Amino acid sequence: MSDESTAESSGVQRVAWVGLLGNLALCAVKFVAGTAGRSQAVVADAVHSLSDSVTDVAVIVGARYWTRSADADHPYGHRRIETLVTIFVGGVLLVAGLGVGWRAILSFRVQDQDTPSLIALMAALLSVVCKELLYHLTMKRGKELKSRSLQANALHHRSDAFSSIPASAAVACALFFPDWQFLDTVGAVVVAVFILHAAYRIIWPALSEITEHGAPSEVRAMITEIAAAVEGVKEVHGFRSRYVGSHLHIDLHALVEASMRVDAAHEIASTISRRVIREVSDVRDVVVHIEPEN
Repeated sequence: MSDESTAESSGVQRVAWVGLLGNLALCAVKFVAGTAGRSQAVVADAVHSLSDSVTDVAVIVGARYWTRSADADHPYGHRRIETLVTIFVGGVLLVAGLGVGWRAILSFRVQDQDTPSLIALMAALLSVVCKELLYHLTMKRGKELKSRSLQANALHHRSDAFSSIPASAAVACALFFPDWQFLDTVGAVVVAVFILHAAYRIIWPALSEITEHGAPSEVRAMITEIAAAVEGVKEVHGFRSRYVGSHLHIDLHALVEASMRVDAAHEIASTISRRVIREVSDVRDVVVHIEPEN
C-alpha cells in the first residue's frame, strides 16, 4: 500500500472511530432515557443511532481494503469495495427506517399510551447537538479525503440529528399536553421518514455507479473543453467515463495532424491527461487515444 493510500485509510478510520464511540454512547443514553421516559420516538431514535454504529464499523473495516493500490488482478484499484460499503450503509439505514416506521404504525392501535417524561426530551435534544457535530466532522474529512462512503456516513449522522428534532418536538408536546400523547407515535413515524430519505440519498448514487453511470453532463463538457484547448488538438470525440468508488476514469479520442511525429502526439496526450487530472478534482486517470485528422 502506498503512503497516500495508508494516509487515506488512517484518516477515514480515525473519523469512523470517533463516530462509532459517539454513536454507541448516544444509543445507550437515548435507549435508557427513552425507556425510562416512556417515549417511543426517543427509543426509535436510539435504534437509528445503533444503525449508525453498524455502518461506522463497516467503514472502519472497508477502508483497509478500498485504499489498497491497483495490482495485476485489480488494475483499476479496489475502490468498488468502497461502493459496496456505501450500499451496505444505505441498506442498514433502509432496514432501520422500515422497522421503526412499522413499529410506530402498529402503535396507533394502542388506545392508552404512556406520557413521556422530561428525561426523554433531554436525551433527544442532546442527540441533535452531538449528531450535528459528528456530521460536520465526518463530512469535512470525507470531502478532504474524497471518500464517498465517509460522506455517506456523514449523511447518516445528519439524518439522526434531523430525526431527533421531530422526536424532541413530539416528546415536548406529549409532555406538556398529556391529551396529545399520540404525538409521540407521530414523531416516531416522522423519524422513520427521515431515515428512509437518508437511505435513498446514500444508495441511489452507489447503485448508479455499479450500473456504470458515467460523469454528469457538466463534468463531461468541462473535460472535453480542457482537452480541446490543448495546442495541436483538432477535435475531441469518443468520450467515455466511469466511476470507480469516488474516483473518475476517463477515456477519450483526440484528433491531431496526420503528419505529426509520434513523440509530439504523445506529448499532447500527456498534456491532456495532466491538465484534466489537475483541473477536475474527481478524476484519477485519463486515457487519451491519438488519431490522425483524416
